[in-house]
Order: sequence, then C-alpha cells, then structure tokens
Amino acid sequence: MGRRNEHTREELREIALQAAEHLVAEHGLAGLSTRKVVGHIGYTVGSLYMVFRNLDDLIVQMNERTLESLQARLLAAIADQPPAAAIQALAQTYITFALTETHRWLAIYQHRMPEGQPVPESLTDKVAGMFALAQQQLARLCPRRSPEDIALAARALWSGVHGICILGFDQKLEMAGGRPIQDVTRSLLDHYLAGFTQSPYEI
Repeated sequence: MGRRNEHTREELREIALQAAEHLVAEHGLAGLSTRKVVGHIGYTVGSLYMVFRNLDDLIVQMNERTLESLQARLLAAIADQPPAAAIQALAQTYITFALTETHRWLAIYQHRMPEGQPVPESLTDKVAGMFALAQQQLARLCPRRSPEDIALAARALWSGVHGICILGFDQKLEMAGGRPIQDVTRSLLDHYLAGFTQSPYEI
C-alpha cells in the first residue's frame, strides 16, 4: 500500500471498503469503527470523512458490495437451470454464502440507520434484486399466477430460507431434531412449490 495521500478519492474509497470488509469478516459488525479502518489504511479519520459521509455511509456501501457478491453467486448458480431447480439452487447458494461469509452476511441485517434516516435507495434496490431472481423463476414455473402472487411467494420463500439460516446459526434446529439446514430448506421448498404449482383455479 502506498503512503498516505498517494491515493485518489476512488482508490481511498476502495481500500477503506476492503479494510472494513476485513474487519467485519474477522470480528463482526461490532468490531468495525472508523478508527480501526484508518488504522489499517494509514489515513486519518478526517481523510476518511472526505470519502464517506460517516460510518453509516461506509457500512451501507460495504453491505451493497456484499449484496453484489451474493447476487453474482446466485446468478451463476441458476444459469441454464429449469425453474424448480433454479429456485432450489438460489436457496442453497444463499445458505452457502451465509455459512462461508457469515459476518459480512449478518452485517446486512444487523446495521440500522440512525433514527429518522431512511435506508438508501441504492441498498433497497440491491435487496429487491435478490427477490427479483426468485420472482423470475416462480413466474417461469407458474405462468398463470398473478404478479402479486409471484411477488408474495418470492418474499415468503426468501423469508423462510433466511429464518432457517438464523435458526441454524443459533443451533435451534439441531436442538429440535438435528437435520442440516440444507435438508430443512430443501423440504420447505419442495412442499411450498408443490402447492404453489397447482392451478390457482384449483385451490
């Protein structure tokens, strides 16, 4: 790494985000602070605030990068897959990401904006992009379903898979039977999709 002041604003932004990601991966979101970031990159806190408005801005941008990484893995997992298999692949890839990038994944959900400040649209758009992947596959699987049904189903499935991940981390599922979270997720999707693929005029 170059000495202080040898980086452009964009380069400083990049190395600061990399440092934040490293700190979060090692210690969780609670282990992240502006002083720890600048300690890693050799700049002052004032220099960091020339690139980010505040710590929340840095965290939001870091979380957006995490979502971009997750989305890339999800897209790769569903390439050339039929819709039912693609939905299963989305869920299993999400679980794998949560298990291997746990602190970065958790930071997306643990961070809260200060009271009165909305979540940036850039972040909500990336979250919506994850739902859209599931919606696209559900629409392929059940073309007679309404867009409203598809959107609701996508959110229900993502919520179910996310909940299984959280319970798995807390070891609540092991206490209640010991099945791997991948198996529990597969069962959830198999049964949900079996009902959802029935004609809406038959249920």
